[in-house]
Amino acid sequence: MTKSLPAAAAAGRAIGNETGVTFPDATTILNVEEYGSAFPQDVTTGFPKQNGQSLSYWLQQVRCDPLLDHRSTPKLPKESDTVVIGSGITGTLVTKHHLETWPDKSVVVLEAREFCSGATGRNAGHCKPDQWRHFAKYEKAFGPEQALKIQQNEKDTWAALVAYVQENKVDCDLWVGDTLDVPLDEEVADMAKTIFENYQKAGGKTDHIRVAQDPAEAAKISRIKSAKACYSWKASTLQPWKLTAHIMRENLEKGANLQTYTCARSVKADGTSKRRWIVQTDRGDIACDTIVYASNAYTSALDPSFKGLISPKPHMCNKVIPPRTWSGTKALQNSYGVLLPGGGLFSINPRCTADGAIMFGGSNPGQKELDRWVEQHPEQGVDDSFAKLESVTKHVREFVEAEFEGWKDVPSGPGEGFDYSWSGIIALSADGVPFVGELPEPGKWICAGHHGHGMARIFTAAPGLVKLMNGEPWSATGLPDVYQLTEERVQKLRKASQAAKVAIV
Repeated sequence: MTKSLPAAAAAGRAIGNETGVTFPDATTILNVEEYGSAFPQDVTTGFPKQNGQSLSYWLQQVRCDPLLDHRSTPKLPKESDTVVIGSGITGTLVTKHHLETWPDKSVVVLEAREFCSGATGRNAGHCKPDQWRHFAKYEKAFGPEQALKIQQNEKDTWAALVAYVQENKVDCDLWVGDTLDVPLDEEVADMAKTIFENYQKAGGKTDHIRVAQDPAEAAKISRIKSAKACYSWKASTLQPWKLTAHIMRENLEKGANLQTYTCARSVKADGTSKRRWIVQTDRGDIACDTIVYASNAYTSALDPSFKGLISPKPHMCNKVIPPRTWSGTKALQNSYGVLLPGGGLFSINPRCTADGAIMFGGSNPGQKELDRWVEQHPEQGVDDSFAKLESVTKHVREFVEAEFEGWKDVPSGPGEGFDYSWSGIIALSADGVPFVGELPEPGKWICAGHHGHGMARIFTAAPGLVKLMNGEPWSATGLPDVYQLTEERVQKLRKASQAAKVAIV
């Protein structure tokens, strides 16, 4: 389904007051995700859209897979020891570690739509551990020690994901190679250099990062004409739905019960005292002792205590079929984070070990127009029916035509070019990091609010949550302290003004 944004949307008010890291003598903003991910002014919530949602490229590839609409039992079980809400990578990994920790306990996974059809099944297929670029924002928000821990955790998460895929021979188009961060103007390059050096001074590990500060060398390495510098380290791309499906199939073999097309609507105490909680769904109620919110952007609709802490917002991803001049031996061989003037970002996944279709995610300048339109139409905050959105695609087109030498040398034929775009709903956290831990009500747990960066967090956050559920201390999780759900953190965020919330992330 194709949607057009009203022309007036382009003139809408900006979201938030500060969307990145700035320096006193600079006029630019270094992208730190929030360029297109600023926390919304109005509190928005909503359940997953039940009809008319766009299909991501990943979901298009698996239309005959029976896991899409799998129900382990024809009827929803009346009760279970644990109910996991959400079947994306978080819910699937929580279920995996739950089964390993308590093999005799029952676990039911509820999915509102098709299996893994939320953020995991709609992202750009990038697992890129941030290794320096967000240090300034995290240092500002949480101090240098926690900032360093966040960077290390992302590296650990990437390593855990790659190890799992390789050890289990998962068919998910995994690529491991050099990812390149490339600033496109001198001011952004200067800011990036300053942040990198400050990260080093704080004790950040950079031995594994190759840096080219000479623009000519950066352009040669990156193949981007306007490159002003280039930072390179190891990262991965993959087909995220296939990875999640592999893990869920193993879960099902071990006794997990998956119920797709079963939207959880509310949670209430079990008045019979037989179980702690009752999860009310479109197909009836299920009683349980333990609930895990792996519902990411939809969490605040299900549990109102997260209103204002986790908010949903549509985000676009473009699929581009490269021309003959950028195919074969000339195809892209790296993934990218292209740092644009003014704070925008192109995240590029070239799928160079698969079909070579290039995925453009991130927050390009067109995302701001969509943000403004959604701000004026808050009911669209959970609308993932946006597709072929020209206001976003045009910036991808302008970038590749200007920066990829020879892209336009040969006229495009049918089947080449700017093939498709789709939308997904990211879960914005009020302070930019996820919520992991137990709610004040015993038996309610959460791992959500990944702020559009879940693939670099969840492979350690989900098993960390299960360790907490097993009575282990926070230190056993290995996660940064600032990920922990605490009353102090919640109260601090609730007392903060909207401007402060945006400024600290």
